[in-house]
This record gives sequence, C-alpha cells and structure tokens, in this order.
Amino acid sequence: MAHVTREQVDRLLDQALLLDDHGALASRLDALAQGYESGEMSRAAILVLAAEEWRQAGRPEIALDRFRGAIEDGGEVSVDPRAGVADTLFELGHAEEARKVIAEVRAGGWNPATALTVAETLAAYDDLDAALEWATEGVLACPSGITIREALLRARYRIRVDLGLPEDDLDALLC
Repeated sequence: MAHVTREQVDRLLDQALLLDDHGALASRLDALAQGYESGEMSRAAILVLAAEEWRQAGRPEIALDRFRGAIEDGGEVSVDPRAGVADTLFELGHAEEARKVIAEVRAGGWNPATALTVAETLAAYDDLDAALEWATEGVLACPSGITIREALLRARYRIRVDLGLPEDDLDALLC
C-alpha cells in the first residue's frame, strides 16, 4: 500500500472496536506502517497507534518498539512518542529509565497534549507532585477554548484532590 488515508485508518479502528481484537488491529497497523509511502497522516502517527494497540493487547515490549520506531521516523504526531515510551517503561517496571525519558521530553520541548499524557502517566504511577507540575504547565501553555485545555484542567483537579490540596484559581476555570 502506497498512500494511507485517514479513512482507511478509521475503518481499521472501527473494525477493531467491533471485534475487540487489539492484537489483530496492531498487526494491521504494523502492516500499514511497513508499506507506507505517503499519506494523510504520518508513518510515525500510525506507529503510535500500533503501539497503543500492542499495549492494549498485553504486549508492552512490542509497543515499546513501535513507540521507538515512531521517534526514529520523526513524522508528525499529536503526542510526543517519548511519552508513550515512558508510560510503557513504567509498565515494564523500568521507572528510572522512564523518568529519564520524561526529563528528555521536558528539555526538548513539548505540547499540551504531551503534557497531559505525561501527567496522566505520572499520576498512574503515584508521582502526584510531578503529575501536578506537568498538568499545570500544560494548562498554562494552552490557550483557552481548546479541548485539550479542559482535559488538562480536569486532570490537574483530580491530581490536586488526590494530593488533598484546596481549590485554586486554575481549578475555578473548570466549567
């Protein structure tokens, strides 16, 4: 397959939802990425989708490989694949390595969607202080009226509640 369209990927995702077979979808996304020549979405974005499906299929080692492949590819993605690498490393029990990757993300520039992913990862692995920092920085970097900002505000609020912190001015922005 030379050219990949969003419609093709959406169709695959819809089929997988109906069949509830993440492994099969991951394999099909891998095949799309391997045969990729051009498309409406980058090869890296397809590799990230494949990685997420491999994780859902209980194959984090393969997911890690696909996230790293997306980094190597360098194509446009909505969330820095290094955030997926860090999350998968935590899942595999490599917390120190995961934290190093997160430090690289912080140093190398990030977008609000990446901040949300990192914040949620850190919260899931009980580093609430660092999760709050990422969520707060993500909110501050995001213009109002953007959907991801609302998600960051909600994540930040949940983290603050878990930390037992009182409501602040940013919490008051939640609708």
